[in-house]
Amino acid sequence: MHVDHGRGAVTARRLAEGAALREVVDTGAADAWIELDAGARWDDWYEQPYGWTTWEQSDGGRALSAAVRSGEALTEAQLALALCHRDGRIREAVLAGVAHHPALLPLLVLRCADWAEPVRVSARRRLAESLDAGRAVGLLPLILRVDRRQHGEFATELAEGLLRGAPGELLAPLYTTTNRLTRRYAYRRAAREGLLSPAELARVAARDADPVVQSLCADAALAAVRESGAYDDVLGPLLAARGPRVRSIGVTALRPAERPEEAMGFLADPSGLVRACARYVVRQGGIDPLAWYRDRCADPGDPTLRPSAVVGLAECGARADAALLWPLLKHPVAAVRAQAVAGLRVLDAADVRRLWPMLDDPAAGVVREVTLAVLPSAWLVPEEWLLERLGGGRATHVRRAAFRLALECGDDVRRRALDAARDDPDERLGERAARITALSVRR
Repeated sequence: MHVDHGRGAVTARRLAEGAALREVVDTGAADAWIELDAGARWDDWYEQPYGWTTWEQSDGGRALSAAVRSGEALTEAQLALALCHRDGRIREAVLAGVAHHPALLPLLVLRCADWAEPVRVSARRRLAESLDAGRAVGLLPLILRVDRRQHGEFATELAEGLLRGAPGELLAPLYTTTNRLTRRYAYRRAAREGLLSPAELARVAARDADPVVQSLCADAALAAVRESGAYDDVLGPLLAARGPRVRSIGVTALRPAERPEEAMGFLADPSGLVRACARYVVRQGGIDPLAWYRDRCADPGDPTLRPSAVVGLAECGARADAALLWPLLKHPVAAVRAQAVAGLRVLDAADVRRLWPMLDDPAAGVVREVTLAVLPSAWLVPEEWLLERLGGGRATHVRRAAFRLALECGDDVRRRALDAARDDPDERLGERAARITALSVRR
C-alpha cells in the first residue's frame, strides 16, 4: 500500500516546530502513524532546508538529544519524534516513555516490527505490558497493517490472545468499522470461532459491500448448517442479497438443500453468474432450463418478458434458437430489444443486413448492441446511409455509432466521417475525430 512520505515529513516538521501531536496527527487513523514514521526518516526531508538535519542542530533538536541522554521526561511531540528517529539507540532509549503517553501506543506497535533487533525486543516487552483488549480493538487497523511487514506478526498474535474470549460488546465495533482489513479480520475470526450464528453470517453476507466479507460469511454460514440441513434461516438472506456473488452462492446451495425448483426463479436473474448457477441447479434437479427459456421467449409481444430471460436463452441455447430472438427485435421494451441483439451475437447468428437498420433505434442501449454486432462487417452498411447518420438532427448515440462504424469502412468514407465529426456538437465525438485526424497527419 502506498505511503505518503511527503505528508509524513510535513507532520514530523510541524512536531519539531512545537505543534501538539493531536493538531497534526489523526491519532485514530493507521495511515497517519505509518506516514509519520516513514516521513520522519525520509531522505528528502533530511537533506532539504529546515529538514531533520537542520532541526537536530537547532535548539529544539539539541534539547531533545540532551533530554534523551539524561533521561529527562519528554513532551508528547518530542517522544513521537524520538520514537521515529533514524538512530536505533534513540528509538530504544525512549520506549519506556510510552507508558506515560498512551496516545503513542501506535508508534510502539510500529517499533515491534523495527528492523533493529534491540528496539524490536524492547518494544515487544513494553507493548505486552501496556496492551489490553480494549486498546487492542482500537489499534487493530494498524496492527493488521504492520502484520504484513517482516517481523510484524508479534502485535497480531498478542491482540489475538487478548481478544480471545472478549465480550461481544467490546468486539462489536470491529464488525462495523469502515476499515476493510479490520472488518475482514473480524468476520474471519467470527466464522472460525463460532462467534456469530449462521443466520447472522448470512445477513452480513447479504448486506456487506466487500466481496471478501460476502464470500467469507456466506461460505461460513452454509458450512455451519450443512450437517444439520437447517438451511431455512441461511438461504433467505443469501437469495435476497443485492450482490450477485452472494445470490449465486445462495442459488448453488439450493442443490444440497434439495430445493432445486426454487432455482427456477433465478433463471432470469440480471446477473449472468447467478443465471449460470441457477441452470446448474435445475439441471441437477432433472429440469431442463432451455425449455423454460424457450417458453418465456415464445411470445414476441409479451410485455412481461424479462431482458435477462432473452440473453439466458442465448447462453444455453443452440443456433436454431435465433428464430425466437429475431421477432424480439420489435419488442416494445428497449432492454429486451438490446438483449435480443446481444443474444444473436452470442449464438453467432447476427445477420448484418437485417441488423444495420436498427442503428436508428431511439434507445442508446439497443444501438450499442447493434454496433457491436455490425462492427465486424461494417462494410456491408450502405455508405451514404451511414454518413447521413453523422448529420445534424440525429441523436447523439446514433452519430457516435455511425462514426465508429465509418472508421472501419474504406478510406473515403473514413475521411468524410472524420470531417463531419470534427465539428460535431458532442464534445466527446469531436475530440475523438480531431485526435484521430492528428494521428493520421503525423503518419
